Order: sequence, then structure tokens, then C-alpha cells
Amino acid sequence: MNPSDMAWILICSALVLLMTPGLAFFYGGLARKKNMLNTLMMSFSSLGVVGVLWCVVGYSIAFGSANGFWGGFEYAFLKGVDLSNQDGLPHLLFMAFQGTFAIITAALISGAVIERMSFRAYLIFIGLWSLVVYAPVCHWVWGSGWLEAYNILDFAGGTVVHVNAGVAAFVAALVLKPRKDYGRQALLPHNIPFVLLGAGLLWFGWFGFNGGSALAANESAVLAFVNTLFAPAGTILIWIILDFYKFGRATGVGLATAIVVGLVAITPAAGFISPINAILLGVIAAIPSYFLILKRPKTALDDSLDVVAAHGIGGLSGALLTGVFAEALWGGEVGLLFGNSDQFIAQVIGVVVTIIYSAIVTYALLKLINLVFPLRMSDKEQSIGMDTVLHHEAAYSEGVVGIVT
Repeated sequence: MNPSDMAWILICSALVLLMTPGLAFFYGGLARKKNMLNTLMMSFSSLGVVGVLWCVVGYSIAFGSANGFWGGFEYAFLKGVDLSNQDGLPHLLFMAFQGTFAIITAALISGAVIERMSFRAYLIFIGLWSLVVYAPVCHWVWGSGWLEAYNILDFAGGTVVHVNAGVAAFVAALVLKPRKDYGRQALLPHNIPFVLLGAGLLWFGWFGFNGGSALAANESAVLAFVNTLFAPAGTILIWIILDFYKFGRATGVGLATAIVVGLVAITPAAGFISPINAILLGVIAAIPSYFLILKRPKTALDDSLDVVAAHGIGGLSGALLTGVFAEALWGGEVGLLFGNSDQFIAQVIGVVVTIIYSAIVTYALLKLINLVFPLRMSDKEQSIGMDTVLHHEAAYSEGVVGIVT
């Protein structure tokens, strides 16, 4: 075990953890003022709920060795997770680094259900989802599971994290149905500077997300780091061009969204493609996400903060384009662009399987939880706002708000 590698992954673990507060402010700024605090708490609470469950059993399900479909309970309660060598790192550090991924993946889903989901039901949902959806898919792709046998390329989580969370967000938005005011009035962001701050924190943390997934301070980490810098730059550029073409102006929300879409798209490819192709990937991946965001408000799908378009479609685009642009010269397999159609087919298999599994199990979880704790807040409670109703607090006032009866 190399001390430099340990130092790098320690830093990257902290960077990935910072992404969850960054996500909280990105989402919080996009929410309405009366729901700001609740939106922040939906992200921050994942640190506790998913973090503890990851140590109890989630890590074991993801990285145990029971079989190709799930890891079993060999590492339950961190039994055997010590300072011994695991993939060139202390086992304990490897577990913690992977835990930060589980935390933010569950938190991503909240963007589709803000302003109408019961906080109690949400906490139960993300806890169970992290164990029965995230951890098994993580095992299939990264934990010597059955999809890894197909040589699926997912450097830092395009399929495991973003497609997985995007599908869950889509299902959750459908199950919870639209907000009371959806389609009747403009549901506008209340604090765009917070949106840009959150996007900036996410980008900063993403250097650990992608760079750390090399699991060493090596050439692969350098490539992932550089691609994480330049792929979103390509997305920003094409997003601004599209905004000027469609509306004659660029917006802060659009720029922040472009950053996230570019980061999501490069995640599966970060250590496998050249920087020039990373920029091209960022440009291409922006297009479906951009037009889906424009179209979505005209549909019945109230994906409050466009998690499906940014993370689901962004992750899907990145995962498939990884199978196109992957190049052996940069440490990956040969992709479709270089004559290997098998790699593209493998990427399709990984995405399709993840979509089907995540959709079915997410739907079942939500329906089961709803039998015990109603998922949706009433129209009256939505009118008052989640901050007051659920927390007896407000983001922009001092003290405790009076209890609503």
C-alpha cells in the first residue's frame, strides 16, 4: 500500500462527501422559498440514514463475495473491514470512499419529489433503496458481480449512480403525482445564487468522485481529473449556444444545470477517453438533456428539479458514449469508434438491466411504504410549505414557526 495513494483517496473521500451539501444547495436554490429548509434536509439526512446503513450491511451487499448477484453478509457491521490491503488501499478507507457514493446517490432522488413528499416516508425510502437497489447494482458492476463479467465500463458511476438514481426519480415522481400547483402557476427557483454555489461545490467535489475512482494517485487519476475539468466546459458552451438560439439569452440556472449534466455524462468515461473526446462527449450529452428539460413542464411528469433529464438521461448518454469513445491508449477497452461494437453492446446491456431493476424495485418500495406511512403531503400542507408543516422552522426567519394544526 502506497502512502501517496492513501493520501489521495482520503482527500477524495472528503471531496465526494462535500458533494452532498453541494447538492443540497443546488436543489435548495431551485425550490420555492417555503420549502428551502426541507429540500436541504432531504440531502443532508442521507449522510446519516444511508451512511449508517452502509456500515451496517450496505457495504457487505455491495462488495461481499457471496455470489454474482449480491455480496451477502460477510462484512455486516464492518466485520473484517480493517487496515488490511483491499485493492491497494486499507480496507477501511476503501469502504469509506465507496460509502460517500452511496450517500449522494440516494440524495439525488430527492430532487424529483421535493415540495410534496412526507419527510418520514422519504427517510424510510432512501434507507431501504440504498440497500435493495443501490447496493446490488453496485455489486453487479463494481463488486465482481455478474455485469462486471460483461466488461461493463463505468469508471465512477454513470450507470451505478446516475442512471440508477434517475430511474428511481422518474418512478417516484410518477407515484407521488404532481405538486398541487404544477401546471397552474410558475414554480420558480427562489435563490439562483445558491443554485450556482451548489453547482460549483458539486464540480469541486466531482474531482474526487472521478479522480478518486482510479483508487490510486496514478495516471488514470490524472486523466479522470482532467476530463472532469473539460467535459463540463463543453457542455456549458453548447448549453449557452442553445439558450441563445432558443431564447436569445443565457441564464444562471441553465449554466448551473449544464455543469451538472456535463459532470454526470463524463463520470462513466472519465478514465477511459481522451480529453478532446471528453469535450465532445460533454457537447453531445447536453443535447438530449437540454431538450427534455424544455419539454418536461408540458407533460404530466412533475420531476421537480429535472433529476431524470440531468442525471438519468445524462448518465445514460455518458454510459453509451463510453462504449463509443473508449480507447485502449487511455487505459480503457476499445470502443465503437475504434472498431469494437461489443463494448457498445455491453454498455447497452448494463444500462437496460439497471433501468429495469431500479424501476421495478423502486415502485414496489414506494407502494409498500405508502401502506404504512402516506408518501404525499396534502394540498393544504403543500400550500403552507414543507418547512413549516414538517419541521416547524423556516429557512429565512428566526426561531421556531408556530405549529400548524
